[in-house]
Amino acid sequence: MKNSLFKCLPVAVAALFAASAVQAQQTTSAKSSPTQFRTWSVGANVGVLSPISPLGGKNDFSNWKSDLGYGIYIKKQFTNYFSLRLDGVGGRLKGDNSEPYDSGVSNTSGVREFDTKLTYSGSLNAVVNMFNIDLFRQEDALQLFGSVGAGLAGYKPSINTGSGMREYAPGKTISELIIPVGLGAKFKVSDGVNIDLGWTINFVDGDNLDGTYMGTSNDKYNYAYAGLEFALGQGKQLAFHNPVAVTYDEAVQAKQTAAALKSELDAQKSDNARLRAELADAFKDTDGDGVADKLDKCPGTPANTVVDGSGCPLKVPAPVEKVVITEADRKVVADAIKNLEFDFNKATIRARSYPTLNRVAALLIEKNFSLKLAGHTDSKGSDSYNLKLSKDRAESIKAYLVSQGANASRIEATGYGESQPIATNATEAGRQKNRRVEFTLF
Repeated sequence: MKNSLFKCLPVAVAALFAASAVQAQQTTSAKSSPTQFRTWSVGANVGVLSPISPLGGKNDFSNWKSDLGYGIYIKKQFTNYFSLRLDGVGGRLKGDNSEPYDSGVSNTSGVREFDTKLTYSGSLNAVVNMFNIDLFRQEDALQLFGSVGAGLAGYKPSINTGSGMREYAPGKTISELIIPVGLGAKFKVSDGVNIDLGWTINFVDGDNLDGTYMGTSNDKYNYAYAGLEFALGQGKQLAFHNPVAVTYDEAVQAKQTAAALKSELDAQKSDNARLRAELADAFKDTDGDGVADKLDKCPGTPANTVVDGSGCPLKVPAPVEKVVITEADRKVVADAIKNLEFDFNKATIRARSYPTLNRVAALLIEKNFSLKLAGHTDSKGSDSYNLKLSKDRAESIKAYLVSQGANASRIEATGYGESQPIATNATEAGRQKNRRVEFTLF
């Protein structure tokens, strides 16, 4: 009959895989992370093989011996916490009855000693990194782990029944199921090299490992080892990457970014409030004659009084039968458009635009032309903001022309925002063309 332990171990393996799958959903995987990680590794180790288990159970020999063991493995790290490892172990297991048990009772078995060659031992193990030592470091240097798996071991026992050593099963290699359960620790030396320390108890599904079949319990053996692990590829090792610390650092960075954005937004609000106050003061017109108080030389004119650019009652000239606009007139307007510049994202005209605007004002005064100003913007910003900015810029030009003596009643200022583009808004060159104020003489 199989030992009851072997009935429970498959359940334990399944539970370990299920727990690891849940952890995988909560941690950074090599596929989903923007950082490149090393997920494949190989290792080699040497250690001590001994035919007992410190977890208890009956030993068929009273005096067990330790002998050299060696192993290699290849491992795939799927998440920060979970990996699969394919192990191979070889070596020798020895014991005899030259000494009594610790209780003082001597072993009277007919087999005096055994020497078992572990021809091969291969197992697939689920390895779980139990926790990160420092929760606030993105890269740890020490990692503790546990493992459980299943595999197959092939071995050849030799026994001594008093007439020298002989093969227990002549010419045959015995193959049986093994369940390895282990603990260990890794120390990261560099991104590509780890020191690997471990201890594995191998439960054998049989009672032939020591060449003595008692039938009361299954055999088991220990392998305590030290070795080196080599991480393949480029980047950091996924197993030593700490997603808790990464999340914490990202939260701190997000908080700092939010604080910086709030400070920037508050500064922008302050600038906007100051700009609104400046515009309100610049366009204030108490008597409603269309001339700002700052430029009105005749404040308090009666309602509906036609005034000139200085705010004084206008002497209406004799009507002109026909308005003739020459090429020279159009060139004056074209030069003004070409040289027109505003402060960034504002309606303030830059001083370098004044000379050509002065020529437009003189033209309006000299020929009594009417002028339509149409402000336009590109598509950056909200519709309402662009409409207001285009209107403010057109009004700013009107106010300047009026300040130079032009007739306010003959100047119409309108804003269209981003609704009438003349080029694509997908390129900077196109957006530059769309940011304009059109002058139309009539």
